[in-house]
Parts: sequence; structure tokens; C-alpha cells
Amino acid sequence: MEQIIYWIGLAGMSVFAISGALAALRRELDPFGLLVIATVTAVGGGTLRDVLLDLPVFWVENPSALYVILGAAIITPFWARLLESRMKVLIWADAFGLALFTATGTQKAMLAGSSAIVAVTMGVMTAAAGGAIRDILCNEIPLVLRKELYAVPAILGGSSFYLLTKASVAPELTLAISCIVTLLVRLVAVTFSFSLPALGKRPETEG
Repeated sequence: MEQIIYWIGLAGMSVFAISGALAALRRELDPFGLLVIATVTAVGGGTLRDVLLDLPVFWVENPSALYVILGAAIITPFWARLLESRMKVLIWADAFGLALFTATGTQKAMLAGSSAIVAVTMGVMTAAAGGAIRDILCNEIPLVLRKELYAVPAILGGSSFYLLTKASVAPELTLAISCIVTLLVRLVAVTFSFSLPALGKRPETEG
């Protein structure tokens, strides 16, 4: 299971690195800017999680993660030009990263002895913080703060991981179900524009 989590983590970082690189390309940043955005997108959430849990920061402890991130970022511009809609691919890549990091973030917090609410919060943070940093640096409203469901899929996926683990379901099945829950809810929300109601909207005045 430990090896599975390791490879899932690398996959999540590569997917988030690609989403960061695509966002940088949409903003027409230079190569250095692209690498910066790709890197902070991939490691931002996990770094914040490890600092809060007082654990060794994962990419400092195992620098091989940085090579995966750099590789994913470097190859992205070569195939991104073939895409008709970078934004659509960005959303899909981000959804996969969200699913993978929610599960691994929740699992790492549980191994550190965190309570249910802390473990799920750390799963959401691991999945969403990197994308939020990406969007802020690209001068966009972070996806997690928009009306369209983003944090909710991570909350559901993290909660399912915690509950299934406590119910002694097989670790591999727990991981798969958690990722599927997060991914499906996120993609359904994107496809059908499901969202939470906006707050603070002023009523239209009659003419």
C-alpha cells in the first residue's frame, strides 16, 4: 500500500504540474514563470500540510518529486499547442489532481494521528492549496473560491477515505473509491455547472 500511495503521489504531482504549466501558457508567461507556476501548483498543498502536521516536507525528504514535476512541466508546451481549448484540459487535469491529492493528503494526516475533521481538512488542503496559489499568481480567482463545486468534491472524497479506512475496508479499494468519488463529483459539477449559491448578491432594482 505504501508503494501505491507513493506512485499515486507522483502521479498527482505530475498532473498538477501540467495544470500549472497550462495556466502559465494561457497567461503567456516565460519559461521560468512556467516552471515556477507548475512547481508551486504541484507542491503547494502538500508542503502546507506537512508544515502544519510538523512532518518532514515531502519534496525536501525525497527530491525525486521535483524531477517528476520539472519533467511534466517541460514537456507540456510541446503538446499543449495541439489543444483547441487549454482551459478545458486544465479543468480536467486539475480534477484528476484534486482526486489523487485528496486521498493521499487524508491518508498522510491519518497516519500522523489526526482526528477525522483534521484529516479531511488536510486532504482538502493538499488538493486545493496548490491550485489556489497557481490561480493567485496567474491573477485569477482561485477555483476553490468560485461558485462551481471544488472543495465539496474533496470533502466528500476525503470523508469517504476516512470512513472506509475506519471500517477496515481494503486499503486499495478505499483509495480507489475515494479518488472516484472526488473525481466524479467534480466532473459532474463542471459538466452541469452545479454550484453553491453566491452570497452577497444584490437584488436587481426595478426600473
